[in-house]
Parts: sequence; C-alpha cells; structure tokens
Amino acid sequence: MTNSTSTSPGAGAGRREWTALGVLMLPLLLVSMDVSVLYFAIPAISADLEPTGTQQLWIFDIYGFVLAGLLMTMGSLGDRIGHRRLLLIGAAAFGAASLAAAYADSAGTLILARAVLGIGGATLMPSTMALIRTMFTDAGQRARAIALWSGVLTAGVALGSVLSGVLVEYFWWGSVFLVNLPAMALLLVLGPILLPESRDPDPGRFDWPSVPLSMAAVLPVVYGLKEIPSEGWHVRYVLSVTVGLLFAALFVHRQRTSASPMISPGLFRARGFGPAVALNLVSAFGMMGSAYFTTQYIQSVLDKSALEAALWALLPSVPIGAAAPLATLLVQKGVHRAHVVTAGFAIAASGYGMLALAGSDAMWLVLAACGVLASGIVMVMSQIMDLALGAAPVERAGTASSLMETGTEFGGALGMAVLGSIGTAVYRHEMPSSAPDTARETLGGALAVADQVPGLATVAREAFTSGMNGAAIAGAVLLSGAAVLAAISLRRSQGPEHRKTPDEHLSPSGGAPSRRA
Repeated sequence: MTNSTSTSPGAGAGRREWTALGVLMLPLLLVSMDVSVLYFAIPAISADLEPTGTQQLWIFDIYGFVLAGLLMTMGSLGDRIGHRRLLLIGAAAFGAASLAAAYADSAGTLILARAVLGIGGATLMPSTMALIRTMFTDAGQRARAIALWSGVLTAGVALGSVLSGVLVEYFWWGSVFLVNLPAMALLLVLGPILLPESRDPDPGRFDWPSVPLSMAAVLPVVYGLKEIPSEGWHVRYVLSVTVGLLFAALFVHRQRTSASPMISPGLFRARGFGPAVALNLVSAFGMMGSAYFTTQYIQSVLDKSALEAALWALLPSVPIGAAAPLATLLVQKGVHRAHVVTAGFAIAASGYGMLALAGSDAMWLVLAACGVLASGIVMVMSQIMDLALGAAPVERAGTASSLMETGTEFGGALGMAVLGSIGTAVYRHEMPSSAPDTARETLGGALAVADQVPGLATVAREAFTSGMNGAAIAGAVLLSGAAVLAAISLRRSQGPEHRKTPDEHLSPSGGAPSRRA
C-alpha cells in the first residue's frame, strides 16, 4: 500500500484534516504529560506498594528511558508498516498499560506497566508528526499544524505535574493513569475514520541489527547525563556516557554502510535538515537546563509546597501558547525563517539573563524569566521542526521526526547535566566549610538538617540562587551562540519550501526533487 491521504497534492487541508489533527493532539498531550505525571503520586505509591529505593527510581525513570531508546526504531518502523497502523497499535498498548499501571498491586508490576507505556509513547510521538506531514501538504498549513503540535507538547509536560497533584489530592494514585483511557479509546474509534495511512512504498528490508545498536547508543548516554547533576561526575556515569557514544559511532557506521539503513544518511543531505537537528538539540538543552533550577527554586528556595510550586509553574505557560503561532505567522508574512529562529534564541537567552539577576526572593522575576525563555525556545522548536519535516521526503517523515525527538531527549539530558553541574559547583563553593557535609552537597540536604544549624537554611538558599545565576549566565552565552549559528546556517533554508508546490521535496539522497502523487 502506498502513501495515501485525503488531501491531494497541492490542495489545502479541509475540515477533515483539521479535525484529525485535534484527534492526534490527544495522545500527544498524554504522552508528554506522562513524563511528569508521577511528580506528586510517588509518595502515595511508595506508601501503598512499598517499593525499594531502586524500584522507586525505576518507577519514575523507566518510561522516559524506554521512550528515548525506541524513538528511532518506531519512526523507521512506521515508515515501513504505516504510521496510522503503528499509531493505533501504540494507542491500544498505551491504554492497556495505563489500566495495568492504575491497578498495579506491586512495584514490579508498575515498573513493567511503565515500560510498556514507554513503548506505546515511542510509537505515538513520531507517528503523530509523520501523519501531520502527510495530511498537510500545503507548507503554510503544515507550519500552523506543527506550531499547535509544539504548543501541546510543551503544555503537556507542565500540566502533567499539576494534574498529578490534583488527582492524588482527591482520588487514589492510580487515577493519574486512568485519565489516559478515554483519549486512547477516542483515538482508536476515530483514527481509522479520519486519519490517512502513510508509509514508504519501497522501504527495503528492516535493519534489525540497528535496533539494539540504537538503544545501546541512546540509553547509556541519557542515563549518565540524567544522573550527573545530582550525583556528580562519578566514574560510572562518565563511563556510561562513553559507552553510549561508542555504540553511537557503531550505529552511525551501520547506517552509512547498510544497504537498507534504519536512518537514511541521505536525510542529512537535504537542505536544512542537519542544522535543524543540531539546533533542536541546543533548544532542548536550554529548556531542560533551566527547568532543573527553577522547579527547585520555587519549591525549596521560596518554600512552596509541591502543589503550590506546580500551580505557580503554570504561569509561564501562558505566553508559550502564543509563541509558536506568532513565529509561524511571521514566516508566512515574509520574515525569513533564519531571522525568526535567531530571534527565538535571542529571546530565550534574555530569559536566562533575567534568571542571572534573580535573588533568593524574586519569584515574579523567575516566573517571568521562565516565560520569556520558554517562549523563545518554542518559537525555535516550531520552526526547525517544520524545516526538518519539509526537507524530508514524505515517505521518511517518521524517521525524520524520530530523529528530532531523540535529539530533544539528548539535548534535555545534556542541559540538565552541564548546567546542573555548573550550578552545583557554584553552590558548593558558596557554602561555608563549617556546614555539614550533607548540606554542602545539595540544597535538599541542607534543608533536611537546617534545624540543627542556625541560619543554615538562609545560607543554603542564597548559595543555590548563586548557582542558578551562574548556570543562567552559561545558558545565556550558549543560546546567544546558537542565535549566531542559526543566522548563518539557516540563511538558505526557506527558499524551496516557500517557492515550490507543496508536494515537491528533495529525494532521500539529496538529489533532484521527487514528486509524489
């Protein structure tokens, strides 16, 4: 079965396609919410299931690890078997795993259910973007659809923690998983009716050896980078990252030499695709690097409860909703995409600049800084995702979107590791040598023993704020450099997408444009 869609080449999307987009946004919202939905449920889960410390970590982390490890595999698989088919299979798995997680009677069962949720999430994310690429052949309409996609993805992470707090407050912890069921059921009913099928008509053999290679490349790196901010640059974490990078080199070699690779090297020869992948990683670095500090600042420095902190953290989400549509509107009005992306990075850098000026009692400044930073990053992400999907042939849309999303996972973990390490180093330097060892390690350790040492809490909060300021300066410098890189690398990215008919795209090999019916 070849690629098929209700939108003929060159025709604009109609009510059917926009309705289908709304259906696609539901699973995307839930997949992104599941990243943070356990923030407030973990205490109740611990009291009910009594997991060990290691099991508790796996309950929280295994979803993200499995999701990150399988994104490239599922993107490539969707190109072969069909993105609608893979989306529906993933929705069924996600719904069944949600039900199993809600009624899990042991920590092991919950860990297994969370792992299956990660598998389902890995099928849903690239499939949604690939189907957007199929349904919206008009460049302007696709840009607006991707702007909505970007906003929903960002909002889901913010809403997940708040929804968790509210549900745990009034129901039992399993309710945080049951909310997934209605949306998945709706997708399973409406998906076959509204969504077109899309797949590569000539995909070649599936490259099975690349599956373990891709997971061996992604998982050790993400694991090591996520542990470094809290545990430090210990040998095992550095070794984990090193092993992952070695497997990444083997994975790249496999893609370059295989007759039917999972990731076609030709994608990176399409104009704008390589810079889009790199800039996407940097933007995720900036977003997650700031989140490491601001969540702790609101909760521990300002002494807010977990639910209060989550509710306050929703305020920066308000301007985010307008950022991606504004960026899309500017490009459609004739502003060059390179200028919009450059401006987005500059805005995000100014958000870090505001964080660098925050004191230990500056909630409104920090919230404003978060809003400015996130708005700039969302402007960037919406445009470079559109650039990447426009550069990729429609039959490789799943692979292209999975590469972008894997880059997001890498960039987020790297941002937390690098900026978290800078902040921790400044914190430890600012803490007096007379403070207890646990207090010199982390702010949480200091607050735990603050009753035993007069004035320790104030000193620790000021030291943490200084660490946040130092990391923010580094973030501002990095994003300013990214703005310059974007201005240089994207100067020639806009022409083909805005002058060709919508269905003309570069071939996977980077040669002459191919025209698909």
